[in-house]
Formats: sequence, structure tokens, C-alpha cells
Amino acid sequence: MSSQPPFPRLAPVVLSDDGDELQFCSTCAFSHACLSQGMDKSALRDLHVLVEHAGPFHAGDTLFHEGDPFDAIAAVRAGCVKTRVIDRDGREHVLGFHFPGEIIGLNAIAGDRYPCDAIALDTVMLCRFSFPKISVLATRVPGLQRELFRLLSRDIGRASLLAGDWSAEQRMAAFLVGLSRRLAARGFSATRFQLSMSRTDIANYLRLAPETVSRVLRRLQDEGVLAVDRRDVELRDPDALEALAAPILRE
Repeated sequence: MSSQPPFPRLAPVVLSDDGDELQFCSTCAFSHACLSQGMDKSALRDLHVLVEHAGPFHAGDTLFHEGDPFDAIAAVRAGCVKTRVIDRDGREHVLGFHFPGEIIGLNAIAGDRYPCDAIALDTVMLCRFSFPKISVLATRVPGLQRELFRLLSRDIGRASLLAGDWSAEQRMAAFLVGLSRRLAARGFSATRFQLSMSRTDIANYLRLAPETVSRVLRRLQDEGVLAVDRRDVELRDPDALEALAAPILRE
């Protein structure tokens, strides 16, 4: 049994974790960039001054609306955030889901307003960074600038993965494998987690019908690949799931 906690379990230490004089908090989205430059928190007090802790937000709360003035990007510190747009006919289009250590607001860099809504799916904590100020700091910390480019590139790549003519099983497998890897990278269990998003949201994101999502999950469970209990998921045969997702994940 893995000793890593299943997402989104929130221990008090997670919510109060702000590191210390030398260490960044455990979900810091920029710690890799700073540490790779040989800089600990004490050498980057300017960056820490830019951080504004926000939250907790609760399920259904809007973090920003499409069209709001863009002045900050935010790192998810705890919880899960959905980004979406609503078309002229009132239909919702889910753009993505964002987990601890990931950034929301990067797609607003090209303009002066947020191009989508961001909605909390459960209890969410954020670290907000003034984008004008972090842009200035990035010129002084080359690793920070590269990290911003890397994060933006990753978002673009993730959005394009599902553009091909993939089967419903391949789409679901790629979604679950990607989710597993992202959570494991932040210290959560890679094989046990809770889906913060609804089946309808997953279907919208994967461009499938909700009933197709439910059918595929049942089939994978019948085959012993998954165990699903409402929103709780256990990956019982990760290798089989990886093989199914490989064409989309290019592996």
C-alpha cells in the first residue's frame, strides 16, 4: 500500500505549509526554476513579496471570469480548478483541470483580459503572483523566465493531445494516466485519487458523451484495470492503462 495520500485529502500541514526561511512550500510552482539557479527562498525575497495567498474558495466559486482585467497568474496550492468558456449559445466548453503546483491564468498573457472562467471544484487555495512584477523579476532570474515558458508550453501541449481521432477508451486512459502523473509529481498517490470533476465535466473535456464516459469506466473496471466507487478511483493495472493511452501520449 502506498504511503502517499490520495488526492485531494487536505491535511492541516498542507494548508498551512509555507516552507521556511530556506524552503519553498511543497506545492510551489516556481521552486524548481529557482532552485535550479542555486537560489533558495532567502535569496528570492523579492519573489515572496509578490505572493498573495488567496482562499479558501469552495466548490462552485468563480476565481476569475472571462473578460476580467488580467493582472495576475495564480498557482493552485490545494484543490482542483476547472477552466471553461461559454459560447454564444450558452454551451459550456471545458478547457482543462488544474491541480496543486499548476498555474491558472497563463492563457491571458497575450492580452489584457482573462479569456476564460476559472471555477473551484472543491476547496481551493491559491498563491497569486502580480504578473507585471513577476515579469520584471524574470529578467533578473533567467530560470524563472524559462519556467514560465515551460509551463505555457505544457498547457498548449496538453490541450492539443486530444485533438486526434482517438477512441473513447484511449481518451479516458490518457486522461487518467495524465492525472496520475500530475498528482504523483506533487506527492500524492499515483494509483488512488478522487475525481473532483463530474462525469459531465470529464465528458465535455474529452469531447465524449457523459454516458460514454460511464460506459468506458465500467468496461475498464470489468476488465480489472480500474476500481471505481463514485468519484474514488484506484488504478489496479497501471501498465494496461499506460498501454491504452500510449498512442495519445506518444510513448
